[in-house]
Amino acid sequence: MADTEDSEDRSEQQKATDAKEKHSKAQDRIKEMEEADEVPTNLEDWPDDEAKYVTFGGSEGDHSYNEGPEAKLGPDSLERHEDGSISIEGEKVDNPDDYKGDPIPGGPTDPDAPELPGEAKKREKVEAQEGEDESDGEQPPSHDAA
Repeated sequence: MADTEDSEDRSEQQKATDAKEKHSKAQDRIKEMEEADEVPTNLEDWPDDEAKYVTFGGSEGDHSYNEGPEAKLGPDSLERHEDGSISIEGEKVDNPDDYKGDPIPGGPTDPDAPELPGEAKKREKVEAQEGEDESDGEQPPSHDAA
């Protein structure tokens, strides 16, 4: 029975060691990305292994956004507004498209993405309501004799 426990302990120790090594490699990979001149602009270029769970720029509180590698991601004061405009430090920018990336393929902003279940029904409902709103303002034809 002691042999089984020893073997289980070693197996657990090996799993812990393997997990630490994976995490260490992931941290190294993110560190390389942080030290690069530019960050990837395409989602496909970001890690899809263990490194995707490591925070870009390190742990929170180590430094401010503008002092660390996160500054390469864009200004920290950038605000996106409902009307599609963008402001930085309270000033609206002239061309908001300069601060927008390409839509994520299949994501909600991808114009080529198929409709999700329920979207067609919702769109039809909105279109029907808009049609009713337009007809509310019209006067019915008069039947008065001239």
